[in-house]
Amino acid sequence: MTGQNRDLARRAFLSLALLAAAAACAADKPNIVLIFADDMGYGDPRCFNPQSKCPTPNIDRLAAQGMRFTDAHSAGTTCVPSRYGLLTGRYPFRNASMTPNTGSLIAPGSLTIASLLRDRGYATAMVGKWHLGFEGGKDFDYSKPFRGGPVDRGFETFFGQHASLDIPPYFYIENDRCTAAPVEKIAANNTPGWSPIQGAFWRAGPVAPDFKMENVLPTYVRKVEQYIARRQKPGQGKPFFLYLAMTAPHTPWLPTEQFRSASMGNLYSQWVAQVDASVGQVLAALDRAGLADNTLVFFSSDNGPVWYPEDVKKYGHSSTGELRGMKGDVWEGGHRMPLIARWPGRIKPDAASRQLVCLIDTLATVAELTGGLPKDGAEDSFSFLPELLARKANSPVRTEMLLGGGKNLCIRQGDWKLIPFLGSGGFSRPSRRKPGPGEPAGQLYNLADDPGETRNLYAVRRDLVEKLTARTRELSSTPRSRP
Repeated sequence: MTGQNRDLARRAFLSLALLAAAAACAADKPNIVLIFADDMGYGDPRCFNPQSKCPTPNIDRLAAQGMRFTDAHSAGTTCVPSRYGLLTGRYPFRNASMTPNTGSLIAPGSLTIASLLRDRGYATAMVGKWHLGFEGGKDFDYSKPFRGGPVDRGFETFFGQHASLDIPPYFYIENDRCTAAPVEKIAANNTPGWSPIQGAFWRAGPVAPDFKMENVLPTYVRKVEQYIARRQKPGQGKPFFLYLAMTAPHTPWLPTEQFRSASMGNLYSQWVAQVDASVGQVLAALDRAGLADNTLVFFSSDNGPVWYPEDVKKYGHSSTGELRGMKGDVWEGGHRMPLIARWPGRIKPDAASRQLVCLIDTLATVAELTGGLPKDGAEDSFSFLPELLARKANSPVRTEMLLGGGKNLCIRQGDWKLIPFLGSGGFSRPSRRKPGPGEPAGQLYNLADDPGETRNLYAVRRDLVEKLTARTRELSSTPRSRP
């Protein structure tokens, strides 16, 4: 054997050894299922808001079997930044762009939950809404592979769509290929009695022949059920990470006939009920496959709901519970999320945590569970695994976090939250306004005794305003918040 051949053989042997070591290490790890609802409010599940008018028995059962986090926050107040932060463990404002129309938002080689777990011997799969862009931006060539998407960022398989269910063009993607080009047209749609961005709302645009709006959520749930069923077959021994990014209860609200009844409440409540039933189907699939006991299940949402004060009055339901605001807002209703984790035998049932956590902490949590967090990547992610497993910790999961980005960058430190302007910063009106005579220039709230953000202490605690303003500048100007 020549020297060159010996070198090639040695490299092949080392590669196989590393793969074998990763597989052996992964064999002792749990499966991980991450269910991510779309635009579900903190006050929709009854386990977080007993007064909710949305029937959520399956989400409630998941909470009863695991841990609820009552002070958990998304990385952003809208779909794109929230998903970016979840998968990368980075504050979204650190990225140059949060516009998927410009290209792939996660840079090649970036650490993601999926790439971390894949490299540790996990099978990785995603089903549902991507919304983080592809190379080339919005100029899709349906005859070529879609690069820069899930299968290039750590997922071995993908079945889903490029963005929300109300954003054209409408078509499915399997791995990196379009299943059928959107060669037909669909007209815009709205529902009488609701605002233009509620109800069965979608935009006009190209649509694929096999893409039917009302079938999308059931299709994704069926794909998840099939994937889980395959994991119990011989030869599928390594653990898996499955990310179900739902398209609901985001618009269009399209409950199937099973959920369209007065007993389910208004149209939005019916849609939430179908989301809840979909969660139940995923949990039932784990039970049938005999995988539930060794599967860590996370459930959360990307941001707050599109639910106006008029809707609260009309339907007697607050989609954000006692919180102020809605989707897009820097007020709590825009980003405080229902977060549930279940791992039978490891996480105590019917547990509740008041720890401050952010969904960007998911990456550090699963990293600690599976072998530790690499030095590079996940710059803003802190592990909440000790909290999940009821281990004693020397310090809280995190003491502070940044919210929003650009001119809307806010800070939470302990119980205090500073918003350096007046207004919601998002969908609620006014989004932003100038202070009137004698008014403070911003907002400061003590969330411990005022979670509804009704008492602005900006003018009273100028010392805290100055301290938190300086800390915001410090955190935003450094490349990482995690040591």
